[in-house]
Formats: sequence, structure tokens, C-alpha cells
Amino acid sequence: MIDSRFAILGALIILTGNAAYARDTVRGNTQPNRVSWTLWALAPMIAFAAEVAQGVGLNAVLTLAVGLGPLMVVAASFLDPKAYARVTPFDAGCGVLSLGALGAWAATGRGNIAILLSVLADFLAAIPTIRKAYLRPETEHAAAFVSGVIGATITLLTIKPEDWGFASVAFPAYILLDSALISSLILIPRGRPVRTE
Repeated sequence: MIDSRFAILGALIILTGNAAYARDTVRGNTQPNRVSWTLWALAPMIAFAAEVAQGVGLNAVLTLAVGLGPLMVVAASFLDPKAYARVTPFDAGCGVLSLGALGAWAATGRGNIAILLSVLADFLAAIPTIRKAYLRPETEHAAAFVSGVIGATITLLTIKPEDWGFASVAFPAYILLDSALISSLILIPRGRPVRTE
């Protein structure tokens, strides 16, 4: 275990990776899926509020950063008309399911259920980007996802053994797995060009 203040470093790493993604979006080099990125901003903000209510403490700063970073990307996607991939019916379906999970949380109003449903909503929102990273990795930028792996790992290492529980572990563990999956889809060559800078 490392000092809990390292969670701030993890959050800053995530924000830096998202800023790089947003920069490439403005330049027209990356095409974010607005369904994923919009919901990636919403679901973590709900999880952050639930984590605070559950007394997670400083470790919740990762979840806050995971919500703020996508807001930068969504804003950047409106600055360059070429920087946006068209929403497909598949994307819209995943978005509706994600919103349904968030609505289910609102109906329960319970902390751990909110975190679980936020993770579910975030994953459903991720599916269009997972699919795009697999089919068209050249339209993605690995920095945001690699930074997610690093930031989530740091955050998990800051959790004290006595605080190791669902409320403190669920969202960072999910971010670690989701970010690792998307990063690998972008970075592992499958005969297509990949940008890593």
C-alpha cells in the first residue's frame, strides 16, 4: 500500500491522458464516439457522489477525474467537424442501456448499488468505443486509456487493507480492466497503423 495522496497523482495522470486525446480530437486525428464519451462523463460523476456518500475519501478523486476527462474530449469533439465518428444504431442502443442503468440507480438511491450500476452504465457506454478500437484503432488514441490503467493502478495501491471493500475498489478496478482492454485493442498491431504519441 502507498500513501493515499498518491490517488491525486493517479487522477492527474488520467486527466493528462484525456487532455492528449482531446488535443488529437481538436486536430482531427482522433474520432471519439460521443455516446461513449458523454456517458463516460456522466456515470463516474454519479459514482463519485456515491463514493463520497459511502465515505471512500481521497480515493474517490480518481472517479472524479474519470468523469472530468471525458468532458474535455466531448467539448473538443465539437471544435473540429472531422473529429467525430457518426452515431450508429448500435451506439444509440448501448447509450440507452447505459442510461437505463443510471435510471435504475436513481430508483434505488443506495450507495453500493449506485456504484455497481455506474460501473454497468460506464461499461455499456464503453462498448461502442471497444468495438471501434477493435475495428478502427487508427481512429483512437491510446494515451487516455493507458493513463486510465496507470491512474487506476495507483489508486488501488493507495487503498488501506482495512478500507478494501466494494465501495472503494469497484470503480477503480473496473477502470483498470476497461482501460487495459481498450489500450490493448489500440496498441496491439493487427495490420493497421497505430498512433501512440
